[in-house]
Amino acid sequence: MQHISGAWRRTAQGAGLLSPDGSVAPTIFAEMSALAARTDAINLGQGFPDEDGPDDVLEAAREAIANGVNQYPPGRGMPVLLDAIAEHQRRFHGLAPDPEREVLVTAGATEGLAATLLALVDGRDDEVVVFEPYYDSYAACVALAGATLVTVPLRWPDFQPDLDELEAAVTDRTRVILVNNPHNPTGAVFTGEVLAKVVELAHAHDAVIVADEVYEHLSFVPHTPVATLPGARERTVSISSAAKTFATTGWKIGWLSAPADLVTAILSVKQFLTYVNGAPFQPAIAVGLGLADSYFTGVADDMRGKAELLGDGLAAAGFAVSKPSGSYFTVVDAAPLGATDAHEFCRMLPERAGVVAIPLTAFATPGRRAEYGTLVRFAACKRRDVIEEAASRLGALGG
Repeated sequence: MQHISGAWRRTAQGAGLLSPDGSVAPTIFAEMSALAARTDAINLGQGFPDEDGPDDVLEAAREAIANGVNQYPPGRGMPVLLDAIAEHQRRFHGLAPDPEREVLVTAGATEGLAATLLALVDGRDDEVVVFEPYYDSYAACVALAGATLVTVPLRWPDFQPDLDELEAAVTDRTRVILVNNPHNPTGAVFTGEVLAKVVELAHAHDAVIVADEVYEHLSFVPHTPVATLPGARERTVSISSAAKTFATTGWKIGWLSAPADLVTAILSVKQFLTYVNGAPFQPAIAVGLGLADSYFTGVADDMRGKAELLGDGLAAAGFAVSKPSGSYFTVVDAAPLGATDAHEFCRMLPERAGVVAIPLTAFATPGRRAEYGTLVRFAACKRRDVIEEAASRLGALGG
């Protein structure tokens, strides 16, 4: 076929992957991971750990497989996991969702986001407000849903939004305000003032808040779920996953919680996407969610230490460093090392230093890429010896 029409075009275009000639480029993660493999470089680009999660969780999955938990689970999720998610929300956040009506298991947080956006927006007149730079699936899913993406810039070095710009972005056309906190790719954690303004604007314009909180247990400062703010729960879809908390990115076990009417709307779409997933992994993640408090404080402390180790190495190499407040990621400015184009800098970095990173421009709309033109994202979710070796290699850049 010479021309394949369909929604894939606007999805690829929304993600910045569709070239003027109609060809589709690989994602920045595919491009840089392939570059890492080709050059034998250390991959600090894509955010996946190089260590396994807790033994109790892994053993629970093995037991489930051995005991025949290998067929379709219930559409909303296995009761043991639904109950564990509801208890997690109560234990850590003081929320009390009904596990039978207000919780939904998804194929990772990304499917939860996709199903939510596809369920809640309905054409170009509906707008989705996001903070920019943004996790790349946001723009793709908004485009797939046929809606309009509206962005609010986050600026170096603290990556907090200007409240006047946020207020100007949210209008009566806004259907969803999407808040990723802690934030990928910047590592920012939004202030209470920012979150309160989001809730205020959602009420003023009758918008739904979609809170992507997959890094909730990897925050280096106290984490405030949006749904815990006064007046927020009634209009908030809270999305999280096991991937980051338990180092199980390949299991793709995510979940969302929201008022029952919102969950029903989202389930109406989600059931025709994956339908269900990960039967033996669901009871294993239920075990994980029930681990002692020390586990959850430990993973945050460990990630903070790795982020500090990485940040010190990047600063020693000559980068200007934005200190993260959470997530896997640290953003640096490569301009002090002579960089003028982050994408080109990252393409050359494996050859020059044997390390892979991601240009922040990959997470921005074309009109704002110049604002992030020399900024680069590194991931700290690796073993300490790997981070130390990467820092040593990057030190050669200033030589």
